Amino acid sequence: MTKADTTKEKSTQANSSYSASDIEVLEGLDAVRRRPGMYIGGVDQKALHHCVYEIVDNSIDEALAGYCNEIRATINVDGSITVLDDGRGIPVDKVSKTGLSGVETVFTKLHSGGKFGTSLSYKVSGGLHGVGASCVNAVSSKMDVEVYRDGKTYFVQFLGDNTSGKIGQNNEPLKVIGKSDKTGTKVTFWPDPKIFKDQETGKMPVCNREVIAIRLREMAFLNKGLKIVFTDERLQKAEPHYEEMYFYEGGIKSYVEFLNSTKTCLHKEVIYFENTKEDVIVEIAMQYTDTYSDSIFVFANNINNPDGGTHLTGFRNSLTRVINDYGKKGVFKENEENLQGEDVREGLTAIVSVKVRDPQFESQTKVKLLNNEVQTAVMAVLGESLKDWLDRNPKEAKIIVQKGIQARDAREAARKAKNLIRRQSVLESAGGLPGKLADCTSRDAEMCELFIVEGDSAGGSAKQGRERMFQAILPLRGKILNVERARIGKIYDNTEIQALIQAIGLSTIGDDVLRPNIDELDLDKIRYHKIIIMTDADVDGAHIRTLLLTFFFRYARPVIENGYMYIAQPPLYKVEKNKKVIYCYNEHQLELAKAELGEKTNVQRFKGLGEMMPVQLWETTMNPEKRTLKRVSFQDAAEADRIFDILMGDAVGPRREFIEEHAGLAILDV
Repeated sequence: MTKADTTKEKSTQANSSYSASDIEVLEGLDAVRRRPGMYIGGVDQKALHHCVYEIVDNSIDEALAGYCNEIRATINVDGSITVLDDGRGIPVDKVSKTGLSGVETVFTKLHSGGKFGTSLSYKVSGGLHGVGASCVNAVSSKMDVEVYRDGKTYFVQFLGDNTSGKIGQNNEPLKVIGKSDKTGTKVTFWPDPKIFKDQETGKMPVCNREVIAIRLREMAFLNKGLKIVFTDERLQKAEPHYEEMYFYEGGIKSYVEFLNSTKTCLHKEVIYFENTKEDVIVEIAMQYTDTYSDSIFVFANNINNPDGGTHLTGFRNSLTRVINDYGKKGVFKENEENLQGEDVREGLTAIVSVKVRDPQFESQTKVKLLNNEVQTAVMAVLGESLKDWLDRNPKEAKIIVQKGIQARDAREAARKAKNLIRRQSVLESAGGLPGKLADCTSRDAEMCELFIVEGDSAGGSAKQGRERMFQAILPLRGKILNVERARIGKIYDNTEIQALIQAIGLSTIGDDVLRPNIDELDLDKIRYHKIIIMTDADVDGAHIRTLLLTFFFRYARPVIENGYMYIAQPPLYKVEKNKKVIYCYNEHQLELAKAELGEKTNVQRFKGLGEMMPVQLWETTMNPEKRTLKRVSFQDAAEADRIFDILMGDAVGPRREFIEEHAGLAILDV
């Protein structure tokens, strides 16, 4: 019997036993616990952070409603997380449809809460679907909730996987445990180690203090006058206790000032507008800098929308029209062509925040806003207010328009350059690919990998050690251009960047020219779905990695967002004794290997990839079955934008401060 016959027979047997008893219905919180990825995006550290944000967002909604002035978020010593606010407190009276108290309903029933269309409790809210609090309960081993309301303190405890088999239910009903002279809600949850697993280690992930701090700071910026206190009570080597307070009277105006703190601004004051149109509250803060890329971030009801949406479209369209209208009043030369959107956005830092009663998002992840009335509202507010600002500030207005003219001229020069990027059909023709590229034979992009290496030495070992069917090698001649300090024309003149563009197949939809922060990269033309930076483990190698990441973040960000970008992890040491070899990737592994092999071991320190034999490089760094790759990702685009500006921009002081602050997180081998 052939393998196909065996499979067919097994399939037939399986089908014959398939009946109604095999159909499983997942209800309530059991569905969340069994399929957490559908509700919190996975079971890794990012999902753990998502749970923290869900609880914090409930408190933020109280602030949006005008009833909360302070939120305290704490990572406790045991890894649990506590969120306390001074809002109204979750209702404790019974909900007629469930027969449970408001607290029990919110935390045990999916799609429950006071944030739907018929409720008057919240005019605007980020928690539209009502699954946040209950989902966090479902993936927690335990959750304690205290409510301060009506002069009393109420308490209830929920158990994620209790002995009765009722997921996330409380064994005892809500009860009064004391008096209270305040109002608010306090939630403490213990993430369940049975649910959360790190993809690499298989262990329970822990909260990253820095990542959570960035999100909380962002929330404080978006809600002017709201105080957020973040505490980490876990023991630290350098400090026993960590606490930060975020409070910004200027709101998103302060946010733009923060993002531009290391940049040279073209006008001193941040341009700020706030108005209501179409029942949509629109806030816009913007300031031009001398940089060559834009940094525009949009939010709907405090939710970051990385894929943009109608508010971003409205902002872009109105900005282009208003700047061109002003340019025609005397800044443009006669018969000079209009500026395009990318021209007027060059060097712009902007925050667009809208508050809308019934936000419509593209998906549960809320990455893109769809409400058409928001586009109309944003265009109206920006159109009226920016026109007035330009008329009242002619000196600054002329500088802004001239910045756009310079961007237009540079764009046209880049378009006419001899070595512009070609389409896929041209790339694959004779002479279309970079000469140093050792391409793979497969044309299946999902299967293909590109290793970007430094120099001919490492490139030679990689070319000899690779699997030619699906692995391509692109050696770089030294360090590439720092795109953070260069305009598009200079970037296209750079040989190494041309090689990257041509080899990978980077282009925009309907156009051959890359642009800064482009969100329309033509992913169908990407020739490799794994782009792996493989450099030496020294300072020069780290610098090359940073230069490459800066290029991809600024000019090919969807490559990172879609999970195509990786960092190779070559070993630092080879430990050998009696023909037994152990490769070590850090000092700790080295000590373990030496202890395992005993005395008289031979330790080889790899100073660079060029020192490794092709077979060693394959076995340790390129073999998919044995290698370790780190996927490049970012959770907050605004913070990533700020860090790239600090590391690769012109200002030396902020870079020095950043390096000193984060020195403990890096091990440099000079």
